[in-house]
Amino acid sequence: MTPIANTFALPAFCRRLVEIESADHLRALLPELAGEPLLKVGAGSNLVFITDWPGTVLHSAISDITFLPDGTVRAGSGVVMDHLAALTAERGLWGLENLSGIPGEVGASAVQNVGAYGVEAADRIVSVEAVDLVTSETRSFSVDECGYGYRDSIFKHSPAKERYFITHVTYRLSSEPSPVLSYPALRDAFEGKMPQSPEEVRSTIIAIRDSKLPSPDEVPSAGSFFKNPVVDAAAFERVVALHPDIRVPRYPLADGSVKIPAAFLIEQCGWKGYDNGRVAVWHKQPLVLTNPCRQASGADVLDLETRIIASVAARYGITLSPEAEHIDASC
Repeated sequence: MTPIANTFALPAFCRRLVEIESADHLRALLPELAGEPLLKVGAGSNLVFITDWPGTVLHSAISDITFLPDGTVRAGSGVVMDHLAALTAERGLWGLENLSGIPGEVGASAVQNVGAYGVEAADRIVSVEAVDLVTSETRSFSVDECGYGYRDSIFKHSPAKERYFITHVTYRLSSEPSPVLSYPALRDAFEGKMPQSPEEVRSTIIAIRDSKLPSPDEVPSAGSFFKNPVVDAAAFERVVALHPDIRVPRYPLADGSVKIPAAFLIEQCGWKGYDNGRVAVWHKQPLVLTNPCRQASGADVLDLETRIIASVAARYGITLSPEAEHIDASC
């Protein structure tokens, strides 16, 4: 059995791990993969392994990056997202700087629609290329065809989840200043001033991240563990009524619904800083569950997740959903 790397440092093994070097390499492998349980992973930064994987794990090692004349960049799915953000910022190109510090890979950004500091991957994606594991053909998906939503895409659901292996993603960039400073901490950092370069925005975001989030290399985690719930106005007012002395953070949406930070709800339920010796809630950011002593199992994480969800539901009538993907071959 081969270990599966994941930033949560959970014990996980598979029968075989294959590094995919190119679309042609994958196509050549398809006959021997027929009928095999397949799991496609990136950097393992958004995974919770409940069980081992009984079949083959495919990881992209496709790492080419091409800057195109039309102002876009085409990157292999195995490129680390933060590396791409750094490279584009160094070239003075705007678009990906708000996604700095994300430990995942380009392919995962297109699956998960990763987002941070007011920008989602879907805001910048032009197209996604993938190999069809059934026909072996390469297909290009426009951003509209990807069905993007909040931390969601067609690639997270059947049949696309099982059928397509992402090889490249093309992002739209701009040489014209176009900073997105809607995130409160980012807006406050610039105090109404216009940043002079994407590198300035990038360095500011990294500083904000470092002040709140643990490095997965030092404290294993899956990053932001829960999605921020979106509720109707009545549900939001019920939350407000429970906190008459503080301003409940909120992000009003165009349809009248409200996005509430899951971190706020979790902290108000007393979970911030919780540590049972195996799995913990980060003391600076309760949206992050950690494996501080590298002793936790997937079952430990699942137990804590379930308890947090139950406590938030009991107090607020709001059911949190995990952002991290659960890998459970027994299901």
